Amino acid sequence: MNLKQFFSVSSPVEPLTDQKEIDSKYKRLRWQVFLSATLGYGLYYVCRLSLNVIKKPIVDAGVLSETELGIIGSGLFITYAIGKFVNGFLADRSNVRRFMSIGLLITALINLILGFTTSFAVFVVLWAINGWAQAMGAAPCVVSMSRWFGNKERGTFYGLWSSSHNIGEAITFIVTSAIVARMGWQWGFRGAAILALIGFAIVAIFMRDTPQSCGLPSIADYKGDMTAAQKKEEDGKSVGDLQKAVLKNPAVWMLALASAFMYISRYAVNSWGIFYLEAQKGYSIVEASSIISISSVCGILGTISSGWISDKFFGGKRNLPAVIFGLMNILGLGLFLFGPSNQISIIASMIIFGLAIGALICFLGGLMAVDIVSKKASGAALGVVGIASYVGAGIQDLVSGITIQSGKVAGESTASYDFSVVSWFWLGAAVLSVICTMIVWKMANKKKEASK
Repeated sequence: MNLKQFFSVSSPVEPLTDQKEIDSKYKRLRWQVFLSATLGYGLYYVCRLSLNVIKKPIVDAGVLSETELGIIGSGLFITYAIGKFVNGFLADRSNVRRFMSIGLLITALINLILGFTTSFAVFVVLWAINGWAQAMGAAPCVVSMSRWFGNKERGTFYGLWSSSHNIGEAITFIVTSAIVARMGWQWGFRGAAILALIGFAIVAIFMRDTPQSCGLPSIADYKGDMTAAQKKEEDGKSVGDLQKAVLKNPAVWMLALASAFMYISRYAVNSWGIFYLEAQKGYSIVEASSIISISSVCGILGTISSGWISDKFFGGKRNLPAVIFGLMNILGLGLFLFGPSNQISIIASMIIFGLAIGALICFLGGLMAVDIVSKKASGAALGVVGIASYVGAGIQDLVSGITIQSGKVAGESTASYDFSVVSWFWLGAAVLSVICTMIVWKMANKKKEASK
């Protein structure tokens, strides 16, 4: 078996005929797929965040400098952004169990090696490779959601799966931090590697590629999700043809633009929120950090509940709830930037903002794109949205840094800042994200009318 055959989508096996057996097997395997994808991707994050935990100990030990750590971190960001795009297209054509488990194995081995080296050059090269391996995690998970869950339930499971990065963060900040504190920075990498190897075993054993490879009908046939027109549209087309259709789909690109603008507002608060509260609102660093953390907690609630809300109350439709949460993003961010400086107002803004961003990460960050393309090309859709989102995040950091510095006025003891320009940049991005989302909604309505 060559490498291409190893990663290829599993061939169908003799289909089951007994409906009770089909129902029972579908129920059992779907939960295996969902749980292994969620835990597996959470452990991907442990191997991505391990460097964050050991930064101070590794600097204190004189192994690496702050500048060197910055260079190392940027290498992962670059390869991760490109990898999100490329691996999205590859995942559509791949056996997702093998694709995801191999990526997890690679990131585990990289962390293990870094636990035994002090070379800056080795860190740069391996951490950049780690960025690519990390990009092998999300796409196969999303593809598996498309293969195993129907249109009216996918949102619920997608939202729950999206909380996997919170699981990874919790494991990192609790388990990895405790290991580092007790055994030293090297064991931060080694411990992450051991956890990822456990994740590799879980994914390799419990993840499944396609329902057809398990003797089951496709999810479209099982749930009756595809109309005759949709089946005719896909009939005779290869995965490559369907992926090209994704690239030619203006709604996907408009969603990518909506997500990019949303990521600008998201990372405005994540990257500069503490700085803003200290410099503009007069909060201490402890107070500012505590307030911003509220948005992170509420973000988890928004992510987990968003898919369920759209499935339960909107019949699996995402356009209207995406616009509602987009307006909440504008409200929360506007209250944060232009509202009163009292703590009640600021905390309220972070609750609204966190809930909105958590939901929008689910909707604009992938789920809506997956909904409007062929399920055989869901990885490609995720790749387009993913690279646009991280380009938006990168542009935000660059523009915000330049704009904030240009508004700096040096004082006798401390500097003061004029945040008026950058505040409108952040809020304007949130507004543009809603406008783009509404355009996507209009496109969907036009397509629906044209198909009648």
